[in-house]
Amino acid sequence: MTAEHLTATTPDVEKLTSELRAKGVKYAIASFADLHGKPKGKFVPIDHLARMAAGSELFTGAALDGLPQEVSDEELSAIPDLSRWFQAPWDSRIAYFPSLLATEGELFEASSRNVLHRQLEAAAELGYTFNLGIETEFFVFQDRDGRHDSVSERDILDKPSYDVASAIDNFGWLSELVDAMNDLDWDVYSFDHEDAQGQFEIDFTYSDAMTMADRVSFFRLMTGEITRKHGHFASFMPKPFVDRTGSGAHYNMSLADAQTGENLFIPKDDDQYGAGVSKLAYHFAAGVLRHAKAISAVIAPTVNSYKRLTHKGSMSGSTWAPVFVSYGDNNRTNMLRVPLAGGRIECRAADISCNPYMGSALILAAGLEGIREQLDPGEPHRENMYSYTESEIAEQGLQMLPRDLGEAIEEFRADSLTREVFGDLLYNAFIDYKTDEWESYRDHVSSWETDRYLRFF
Repeated sequence: MTAEHLTATTPDVEKLTSELRAKGVKYAIASFADLHGKPKGKFVPIDHLARMAAGSELFTGAALDGLPQEVSDEELSAIPDLSRWFQAPWDSRIAYFPSLLATEGELFEASSRNVLHRQLEAAAELGYTFNLGIETEFFVFQDRDGRHDSVSERDILDKPSYDVASAIDNFGWLSELVDAMNDLDWDVYSFDHEDAQGQFEIDFTYSDAMTMADRVSFFRLMTGEITRKHGHFASFMPKPFVDRTGSGAHYNMSLADAQTGENLFIPKDDDQYGAGVSKLAYHFAAGVLRHAKAISAVIAPTVNSYKRLTHKGSMSGSTWAPVFVSYGDNNRTNMLRVPLAGGRIECRAADISCNPYMGSALILAAGLEGIREQLDPGEPHRENMYSYTESEIAEQGLQMLPRDLGEAIEEFRADSLTREVFGDLLYNAFIDYKTDEWESYRDHVSSWETDRYLRFF
C-alpha cells in the first residue's frame, strides 16, 4: 500500500479539526514507535492538522533505534491514523495520533507499526481479524532516602498479591489512571496489587491487534505521566528485583471471522484435545510453538527479561513465568495456555518491556503459518511442568525457551520467519542492536562478581 493511498482514505480532516478544537485540543502529535515500542513524534499546532494528515512531519531514522537509515536517505514521513487518536488525559491540550511511516511514496518496511500492518493484511486475506488483549503489569515507586521504594509504607508483605490496604494507599495515581483509561473507552474490568511489592496490574477489554498495540504503547506513556504528577515513577522493567516477581504482558489471542466477527477459536462440535479451543486454534498454537524460541527475542527483548523467565518461578510462589516451549489448558506452567473460559490462547512469555507491534506481528505470522500448514501441537500439558527433574525433561524431549538474550538472538537469527516478517532492514537492525546490548552486558563486571571474587582469590 502506498502512502498516497493511506492519506486518500483518511476521515474528513476539517471536521476532525473542529471536533478537537471543541475538546480543547491545541496540539497534535504525529507519533510512531521506535524499536522499544516507545512513542516518538512531533507536535503540531491544531491549525496545521491537515498538513500533518498529509504527511508533513518528517523524521531522520538514523537518529532513532531500530529505524535503519543512512543520514543521506530521504526522511521518514508520519502518516497519522486519524481514526485512532487519543486525547491525553494528563493534558487535554494534546491529541496523540499513532502513525505509519513512509518514505519515497511507499510504507517504510522497517517501522514496527508497519510490520504489524502487513501481518494484519495477511490475516485479512485469509478472512481473519486478529483480536488481542494484553495484560499490563508494572511497578510504581517513589524515591525515598536514595532507594526505590513502594509508594505505600504498608506494602511490606512477603506475599502481597491482591493486598487491598496497599492498593488503597496507591489510589491517588491508580484511580486517576483507571478513570483515564475508561474515559478513553478502554473498558477497564479489573485492577489489583500484584505479586511483588510495588507491582500492579490493570486489565482492559480486548480489541483488534492494531488498536491494542496502539493502546499499550500509549498506556506506558500515560502511566509514566500520571504517576510522575503524583511524585512517583512507573517502571516497565521486566524484573527490577531478584526476590520479587517480574512484570509480564500476557497476550490473549483469538482470530475472528472478518465478515461476521465470530470468534473462530471457540470450539463447536469437535474440541480436538479438550483444552477449550477450536481446531483452528490448535493449528495457530502449533505455529507459535514452532517459532517460540525466535519469538522470545521479541516478546522478551532485554537482558533483564530472562531474569523473569527462570525455572524457579517467583519467590512468593503465587505466579510463575514459563520456561518450556509447551501449551496446555488452564495451566500456568506452559508458555501457551487456554484460560478456563476457553476460546482464546494466552502467551505467558511476553513481558511489559516488549514492543507490542513487533511482538504481536511475529506471533500472528507464526500462528497463520500453523493454520496454513495445519500443524498439530499434540496433547496439551495439564501437569505441573515445574515438578519435572532435569532427567525427566530430557526423557520427554521437552524444549526450553532461551535461557538468556544471547541465546534468543541466535534463535531469532536462525529462524527464516523472522526475516520474512520484519524485512531485511529491521531484521538486521534488530539483531545488531540486541547483539550489542548482549555483548555490553556480557562484558560488564557486576557487583556480584566483585563481591564474590575480589577478595576470594
